Amino acid sequence: MEFSPNWRDENTDLLVKAIITLKNEDDAYRLLDDLCTISEVKALAQRMQVARLLHLDTTYNSIASITGASTATISRVKRCLNYGADGYQRVLTYLDEERT
Repeated sequence: MEFSPNWRDENTDLLVKAIITLKNEDDAYRLLDDLCTISEVKALAQRMQVARLLHLDTTYNSIASITGASTATISRVKRCLNYGADGYQRVLTYLDEERT
């Protein structure tokens, strides 16, 4: 069954298609540089790091100290890990598989 978020539309379809066409890290950096502000990229990166640390069972206090993320951000990411669309879980699994 295909996942279809409630925010999906013609524009978000184009964005997702653009993302999956990327061939390498250089392409990804270039797209992010053109598409997002530095603050937006840093916020996304922080959430990804928070997800990785939660996945490793790191405590909230340690995560806040390591990442500078607020407890509200950490809680939101944790909620997504537990009850979300499995986006974080899938990416973390793919990254784990890449390392082995």
